[in-house]
Amino acid sequence: MEGASNGGMLYHEVQESKLCAVHCVNTVLQGPFFSEFDLAALASDLDSKERQMMLQGTTTAAAGDFLSEESHNVSLGGDFSIQVLEKALEVWDLQVIPLDCPVAEPAQIDPELENAFICHLHDHWFCIRKVNGEWYNFDSLYAAPQHFSKFYLSAYLDSLKGSGWSIFLVRGNFPKECPISSSEASNGYGQWLSPEDAERITKSCNLTQAPPQRNNMEDEDLRAAIAASLMDSSPATASGESSIPKTENKDIPEKTA
Repeated sequence: MEGASNGGMLYHEVQESKLCAVHCVNTVLQGPFFSEFDLAALASDLDSKERQMMLQGTTTAAAGDFLSEESHNVSLGGDFSIQVLEKALEVWDLQVIPLDCPVAEPAQIDPELENAFICHLHDHWFCIRKVNGEWYNFDSLYAAPQHFSKFYLSAYLDSLKGSGWSIFLVRGNFPKECPISSSEASNGYGQWLSPEDAERITKSCNLTQAPPQRNNMEDEDLRAAIAASLMDSSPATASGESSIPKTENKDIPEKTA
């Protein structure tokens, strides 16, 4: 299936707080389909189902240890698990497959024949997406999507794998058009760009755009909102560290032409 058209425009989201998982999902879908609260709701539902399974299949002591922990699918900082991303994309009949899985072997040989890849290392997510027959890196740490040639796509994926990144293939029937008009499709960090505008912005940044500085107040507001969302739909739990790995420094491979 060919990527979404949207009148030839590219949908890109620039990093906000620690919401790279939200940005990743939306750029896979090419539109502002999900908010952080939508993903938090999915995470809460997954947590609830996991707790029920633990109660049914483990000893009381083991279940108690599990239930005493915070969410396994979202941290209070806004970092989501791969299971949450999978559930979000399942809404649009899209399947997320580890690239090292046997069923994804054709994508390892000819990645240019696919439509989207999700990449993850530590607490950073981003997608590489084919739109209108052309490949782009929609990493939210950059001001605009970066165009990839088909040859460079394969080399870049190999570079990511060599640097320890987890890569997932996304397959299915991608939305062809964002159902929201561009005037309504504003979530504060999303933007529609023509390929020419994306190229101009990328060149102006000389491919060395520094990651946006986080606003501490915004981070605190986000933590509070996610915590409230989880409390609304999950049993009260004792405070503890999230099981999702978090780092301040993101190991982003060097981009080369």
